[in-house]
Amino acid sequence: MRFGERQDVDAAVNTRRDVLAGLGQGALFAAIALAVLYFFLGDSFKRNASPGPAQRPVAAAAAPAPAAKPVHAIARQLDFGSVRAPDDVARVAGWAVREADNGDRPFAIVDKRRARVYVFEPGGRLIGNSPVLLGYAAGDHTVEGIGNKTIEQIQPHERTTPAGRFETAPGRNSLGDDVVWVDYDAAVSMHRVRATNPKERRLERLATKTAADNRISWGCINVPTAFFEQTVWPNLGRRGAVVYVLPERRPLTAYFPEAAAGAKPQYLAQASSGRGNNAKP
Repeated sequence: MRFGERQDVDAAVNTRRDVLAGLGQGALFAAIALAVLYFFLGDSFKRNASPGPAQRPVAAAAAPAPAAKPVHAIARQLDFGSVRAPDDVARVAGWAVREADNGDRPFAIVDKRRARVYVFEPGGRLIGNSPVLLGYAAGDHTVEGIGNKTIEQIQPHERTTPAGRFETAPGRNSLGDDVVWVDYDAAVSMHRVRATNPKERRLERLATKTAADNRISWGCINVPTAFFEQTVWPNLGRRGAVVYVLPERRPLTAYFPEAAAGAKPQYLAQASSGRGNNAKP
């Protein structure tokens, strides 16, 4: 290389270094300038930036479904019509209606002392009443295991109609007859009178005006056939019902304390299952 060419090369190299150094310094100054601008104007850049894809809103909790409308309440008013009921019958009927003890079911009251049954609509209106035949023996208890005994095994003093509150069910007895089970375990039901034994004179006993001769059954509640078919079965037999059997030996408080303790009820009155069992007749 000639001496003059060497000088030219050195001068070019120096010139390139100066250019590169200038570019590096310029880039540094530009970076610093951008950093300063971002510091002061960055929020503005963010606010003016075009929005990204919209996010789906979080689903709000579903509003609770409106509560189901309550079943239409039964209008409850004890109503004996033109019948003047005994005090203990009125008390139990009034308590059952006031406390809605029967729910939405028809109910009946069996007055053993007077041998009579009263059948009511769910709201408390008396549908009808009738004389009945009851167990031969006076008493409010049930002999243990009597439902499994045959007629021949039952002693006269065991032929009682138990007192208490019973939730009934329709069914048939061992003879295939429609019955309203009152106490299934004790084989006690309400059914048509069965005059199979002339010596018992069941039809005649129902026809008399006194209740003194209405104790003849083996514990079941016998009602006249017409009353059973027109009143008992349509109301107590087509679905479950409640039957209140009043005591005859023990006080009312022993079985229905709330009814006995309350004041005499006010009521409307005018002045004037396919279940089987060894059911006893």
